Amino acid sequence: MLDKYIVKNGKKMRYGYTTGSCAAAAAKACAIMIKTGKIIDHVTIDTPKGWTLNLEVLEPNLDAGEATCAIRKDGGDDPDNTNNMLIYGNVKLNDHEKINITGGVGVGLVTKDGLQIPKGEYAINPVPRKMIRKEVREVIGEKIGADVKIYAPEGVEIGKKTFNPRLGIIGGISILGTSGIVEPMSEEAFRESLNIELKVAVKDNKDYIVLVPGNYGEDLALNHYKIPEEKIVKTSNFIGYMLEKCVEQEVKKVLLIGHIGKMVKLAGGIFYTHSKMADGRVEILASNLAYLGAPTNMIKEIFDCVTTEAALDIIEKSPYKEVYNLLIDKCEKRANMRIYEELEVGVITFSMTKGVLAVGEKAKKMLEEI
Repeated sequence: MLDKYIVKNGKKMRYGYTTGSCAAAAAKACAIMIKTGKIIDHVTIDTPKGWTLNLEVLEPNLDAGEATCAIRKDGGDDPDNTNNMLIYGNVKLNDHEKINITGGVGVGLVTKDGLQIPKGEYAINPVPRKMIRKEVREVIGEKIGADVKIYAPEGVEIGKKTFNPRLGIIGGISILGTSGIVEPMSEEAFRESLNIELKVAVKDNKDYIVLVPGNYGEDLALNHYKIPEEKIVKTSNFIGYMLEKCVEQEVKKVLLIGHIGKMVKLAGGIFYTHSKMADGRVEILASNLAYLGAPTNMIKEIFDCVTTEAALDIIEKSPYKEVYNLLIDKCEKRANMRIYEELEVGVITFSMTKGVLAVGEKAKKMLEEI
């Protein structure tokens, strides 16, 4: 159990760790057992957040150069359907100097385009894959490789209770996580913590602030646009709420940088972007493409997509890429209407695979001033 806490709105809440951290820990523990020839009961890994986890190794088994074990998922005070389930790793060494990663029973298989993992592969996301490779390589060195299998038998049933079936991920859960850590998210407390971050960010300079829904938008702001970290504040799914708080804090200009999946919702007037509340992404995309004169067969293809990334593949092959600018224009108008133009909002959107897709007119002016 992770013994780290955060106080949100006066309530002490415990952090957890992701299925990605579990997978990396299980793989590393297996590698250690193979290299040492000894069963172990705990394993230590690093996380992208910068925290070190020391996790209990369950059901360890070592036999003829092959090891298996499990790590129990701990969601802290933000439990989801995967909380308390076992994530297993199986490792065999190879002579190819490569670390091959695959999934097994209970880990979902990607059956549609548009996700971070290609169709036909197991739903082990890029950051967990990177974590697995790092931890295993740390143990085995550079001269040999390893075949790593991640599986989770309980995931066969648990996966049915997640969004995976809608995304075309069948047969189990996804191995997820960008930071390796699960931050507790009591909604009211979480929103207030975001507001506190905003207050700190604008304390000495109210000229502008950069809002990002998540880690990828933050990375783009930092690394592509070279925006100072202290001027970047996360909104999570609470875009409307955070715009209103910017008005309260008398911020003059807001630059909103978000993934196309979030910004499509904003273009449709959806300011709380969690999928449990509202989706409509393909519908909004399709209607805007139709407005530009896209043919019926293309509109039907868009409606068959389960993610905006998949829809982008269709758009990129068409003469209707103007839809990105149309959507961003609507985002800027919607956002400015939401706060009655009491401050100026510019919007930038991007894709995981295609980079920056569109920069709004207001955003262009802001970038020149930042």
